[in-house]
Amino acid sequence: MARIVDSFFRILNFAVFACLATMVIMVFGNVVLRYGFNSGITVSEELSRWAFVWLTFIGAVIAMREHTHLGMDTLVAKLPVFGKKVCFVLSHLIMLGCALMFMSGSWDQTMVNLNVVAAGTKLSTGWFYGSGLFFSVLTFIILSYNLYEMLSGKLKDGELIQIRESEEELDDDKLEELQQEMEQELKKSKSSVGGTKI
Repeated sequence: MARIVDSFFRILNFAVFACLATMVIMVFGNVVLRYGFNSGITVSEELSRWAFVWLTFIGAVIAMREHTHLGMDTLVAKLPVFGKKVCFVLSHLIMLGCALMFMSGSWDQTMVNLNVVAAGTKLSTGWFYGSGLFFSVLTFIILSYNLYEMLSGKLKDGELIQIRESEEELDDDKLEELQQEMEQELKKSKSSVGGTKI
């Protein structure tokens, strides 16, 4: 199951790249055609706008899974484990409520605009509003899974604060390994200096 989920998120990463590439090609291509050939791509503005919206929501789903959204852990980090668990549950319940409201609104907008045709592309504008539905459904699933993991005791105490400042952030085990390696290197350098006669 984990392999399927990882594959799905690899597809989402590619989709973000595809949206970004579409935006660059459409906007840059349109500028070149306008100024160089007195022409243009008719669907450029509309497609690039849709690609930007989808890129934003797909990126938000990826960030939700990787816990890279902005957050503040100053207070929660100082709480005991029980306090962290209470805050974890409350924050996830609030986010689940927000995801449900977003899902409801996105569903309504998608249904209303399903038969409305976009001016440039002649596609249904339901695709535009469907990005919000896509985001809210996947976010609800991710948050529900995180909450299940915590309530079933599968989360470690260190994972109760789900904010990561950067991808390079080291966990405690890696930090200890790095400190041990540095100490060994320091001992080696001291012994080599001590054994050298001047």
